[in-house]
Amino acid sequence: MPKRLFAVLDRDGTIIVERNYLSDPDQIELLPGAARGLRQLMALGLGLLVVTNQSGIGRGFFDFSDLEGIHRRFRELLQEKGIHLQGIYFCPHKPEDNCGCRKPRPGLLELAAKDLDFDPQAAFVIGDKICDIELGRKVGATTFLVRTGYGAQIAEEGAVRADYVVDDLPAAARIIGQLIDARQERTI
Repeated sequence: MPKRLFAVLDRDGTIIVERNYLSDPDQIELLPGAARGLRQLMALGLGLLVVTNQSGIGRGFFDFSDLEGIHRRFRELLQEKGIHLQGIYFCPHKPEDNCGCRKPRPGLLELAAKDLDFDPQAAFVIGDKICDIELGRKVGATTFLVRTGYGAQIAEEGAVRADYVVDDLPAAARIIGQLIDARQERTI
């Protein structure tokens, strides 16, 4: 039996409005179209996984309990829209800590793949930053740069080469649907 496919998503700038070191659950706001795109991905049978760098913890801007409150509110907002995440994995370290879990390093994605039993190479990695695309490339996944958050600027600069550059999550979901259909046709 084939393993379940997963969409591996960045949080800030991809699903929710980018806030500089978000530390207040009341500031969480879903991006326009994000819920629709996530529901489309779920309708395709994909698991939804969030992988996010949260160096605000390592920098002392907020602590683990603050992040827990943010993620609780984040999940509540998504559940109100009929969306269920299979997991949220985060790196609390600063870039200079040189850890293996901070994107673009694949530590968190590899841990999630082991925990949730999926093939990272078959995943769809979606984000608005260079580190998101580099993470996907490191594990051989199909990458999507969304033009939300920092994505429009990243796309304009041409600083990273994603497999697909799309306006938002619904656009990514449409292409992923086509890719899944093409994969299924090749196996028939």
